[in-house]
Formats: sequence, C-alpha cells, structure tokens
Amino acid sequence: MTIIASLLRAAELPDSPTPKLDTELLLAAALGKSRSFLHTWPERIVPSEAALLFSEYLRRRRSGEPVAYILGQQGFWKLDLEVAPHTLIPRPDTELLVETALALLPPTAARVLDLGTGSGAIALALASERQAWKVTAVDRVLEAVALAERNRQRLGLVNVTVLSSHWFSALDGERFELIISNPPYIAAADPHLAEGDVRFEPASALVAGQDGLDDLREIIAQAPDHLTPGGWLMLEHGYDQAEAVRDLLQAQGFAEVHSRKDLGGHERISLGCLPC
Repeated sequence: MTIIASLLRAAELPDSPTPKLDTELLLAAALGKSRSFLHTWPERIVPSEAALLFSEYLRRRRSGEPVAYILGQQGFWKLDLEVAPHTLIPRPDTELLVETALALLPPTAARVLDLGTGSGAIALALASERQAWKVTAVDRVLEAVALAERNRQRLGLVNVTVLSSHWFSALDGERFELIISNPPYIAAADPHLAEGDVRFEPASALVAGQDGLDDLREIIAQAPDHLTPGGWLMLEHGYDQAEAVRDLLQAQGFAEVHSRKDLGGHERISLGCLPC
C-alpha cells in the first residue's frame, strides 16, 4: 500500500523550476482531490488506479511536457480554463493586461476586442469583471476558436463573442473602445524557444519574424481603422521590446503612449490612445 506522503517524497522532477508544486498538482489531479487534501490527509492510501495515473503524469512531466497540457487546464485571473497544445498556456504576466484594461475604461457599456485570443483567457477575464462590456475574441487557429468557445460556454459568459479571424480580417467596419492583444513576439532565432515549457507550445503563437515584431507591426498599423476616437490599443510584448513598440505606436499617430511594468520590473505592456 502506498500513502500520499510517501508518493510525494518519492516523486522527482529534477528539471522543473517548480518541482514541489508540479508534483502536488499532478497527484491531486490523479486522486481527483484538491492540493489541500494532500496536506490534510498525508497518510491516506492512494488507490492503485490513481497511483498508476500519477506515475504516467510524472513520466510526461519528466519529458518536459507542461503541467497545464498534462491536466488540460490552467488558472488565469479568477478563472479555471481548459487549455490544449494548439494554444499558449495563459501566464500570470498577462494578467497585467487585464488589470490595466479594467482600470482604463469605466464599467459602463464598451466594445472590446481581444486579438489572438487562444484559450480566451484575456477576453473571458475581462467579460467576467465587466458585464456591461461586449467583448469580441478572435483567433485564426480554428482549434483555438473552438477552445475559447468551450471555455466561454462553461463559464456562462454571454457578453463574449468568439470568432475566426486573422487579426482584423473578419472585422471590416467594426470599431472598438479598446483593442487588446498578447500576440506572438519572440524572434525566430531566440534560444529560449528550445527551453522549458515553450518547447511544447505552438510556434505560430510565439514567433513573429526575425526581430519578434512582425505581428506587433501589423496590429499597430491596422488598429486605427478599428478604434473609436479616443479608443485604446494595448499590447503585451517581450521584456526588451517596450521602446520599439512605443516607437511604432507613436509613428502610427497614437497619443498618450506609455509602457507599464510587470511584477518582475520589466516593461511588459505598451499602450496608446487614438486621438479624438
């Protein structure tokens, strides 16, 4: 017989940056329990079926597969989202976009566009906090569109519409008070693409040309045609790209251009306002 405490002690994830957390998440999932259950009942016997499932989870994690893909879910903001290998795993840094957007616009009626929505994380987080906002979430990957729609339906958020669109391609004539995006922004030759969880994420959602700015350039160039006067464009980018993104925004005629820092002190998002 194997107990919870001994399984946790025996599990080894030497290459994980968070081995204890990963192990607890995987064992809790195998048991169908919460992480707090593991600490409250460390002497409980683990059924053989759960032990076998845990062993398989560990094998996959040791191979480098992200915990979010193994379990098919990831927390973001206050939501639990379904995730899959054809979309990025939502990360805490991206919550800065949500925080900034909520502080930027009043809670009254507004039209908001999330470009490259992936799992729907940004759009769904905003919609969950602002019932008066009408949020449109688009992605060019059909599997991502289906995933975001499943998350929308499961969360019961009726103020979100999920569409298939390559950036603005399906949005002719539509304008928004806020356009927000976490687009691909990694340079094609960046060595980090061969490290950690990123190895398992879709390159199409990560890489944007030789300098990582191709998609940011395209969004910034097209956004004025889809913003209302006084509307905002808000973008996540790499830790070392803020100056370049501000220059692009200013060159396109945006006003009040500035960047904001994440918890690590890096300028992680940049934004600008379309002049009235």
